[in-house]
Amino acid sequence: MGVWEIIVLALRSIKGNLLRTSLTLMIIAIGIMALVGILTAVDGIKESLTDTFSRVGANTYEIKRAGGGIHSNNSRAKRADPITFEQATEFKKRFEYPAEISLSVSAAFMATAKHGDKKTNPNIYVRAADENYMKVAGLELATGRNLSASEVESGTNVCIIGEGIAKKLYKKLERAPGKVVNVNGQKYRVLGVIANSGSSGFFSSENMIVISVTNGRIQFPDNNRSYTITTAINETQSLELAISETMGLMRSVRKLPVHAKEDFEIVKSDKLASMFIDNLATIIIAATIIGFITLFGAAIGLMNIMLVSVAERTREIGVNKAIGAKNSTILLQFLGEAVVIGQLGGILGIILGVIVGNMVALAVNGPFIIPWNWMFMGIGFCFVVGIVSGIYPAIKASKLDPIESLRYE
Repeated sequence: MGVWEIIVLALRSIKGNLLRTSLTLMIIAIGIMALVGILTAVDGIKESLTDTFSRVGANTYEIKRAGGGIHSNNSRAKRADPITFEQATEFKKRFEYPAEISLSVSAAFMATAKHGDKKTNPNIYVRAADENYMKVAGLELATGRNLSASEVESGTNVCIIGEGIAKKLYKKLERAPGKVVNVNGQKYRVLGVIANSGSSGFFSSENMIVISVTNGRIQFPDNNRSYTITTAINETQSLELAISETMGLMRSVRKLPVHAKEDFEIVKSDKLASMFIDNLATIIIAATIIGFITLFGAAIGLMNIMLVSVAERTREIGVNKAIGAKNSTILLQFLGEAVVIGQLGGILGIILGVIVGNMVALAVNGPFIIPWNWMFMGIGFCFVVGIVSGIYPAIKASKLDPIESLRYE
């Protein structure tokens, strides 16, 4: 019996038991969708993170208090005292290496922006920063202008908003500069609109508002906030020397004793990207476990359907054997049915998984991905599920006695 004949017989059998077969097929599809979908989304997020951090530049690093960030081993060290505004300002004044330095701090995480009767969702990220922040963070303006040094120093109520906010409140980006936006009850004049450039950390630049660091201290006071010092060295080859000088100067600014351990950490942009990507490994493991559990359930369901099919088609098996069908032919027929059901479920699951995974990836401004590796892996899993689920029923069908099978009612 050829492969094509086995497939035709399998499809004919599936059509005859459509409801029961469809349920098992859908269980297989859901398992593959969970596996391929999550892995596709993770690949898209990885691409987005890599693109975002490469845009910031290999010559950029951040100075943060120790224990305040996410580490590659999914743990958090003990939090050190915050880096104060005064310490950050002192570092900026005393650092003599050729570089651009920016001071910034998170002012609000779940803010709301309003203009007239239009209002955003409470998902606005407000960053208080100086005039250098846009450059060192790798952000560009779609329209309007940046904060000026005098506006930062005076702490006037001016801001730069993300594209998503501008479109929500003003419809067109060009209308935003010069307009007033209400951020958590405070009125700000919009200077410019941040061009959409993907995710920045956990937040998208679309829903970001940048205000001056001085204004942030006034309008969003919090003595426990720790400032981030972002440094972009003019010459990439001098990065390690600059970091060494940073370590010494920061110890002096923090007034650490000679033998005391640093209570701050320096995170390079490429290392930060690696940390985020490493933490995605947990999601991959969880997706794999979920997929395997679902596929295991699907394998049991498929085996049950094949056993029922063998029982219902006992007379058919007897007739086939009576006219000369060999045991191997019967075995291949039933094994082929199980494999075909598995492959149909796998193909459906892969299609759904690619769609769902890319929807998640596009939501965080990741690229559209066709995950060939995961697709072939899904097909392989479904083939194994078909073989494992179908081998016992197929063997049972092939060993049926033709005389007894013909008498079966």
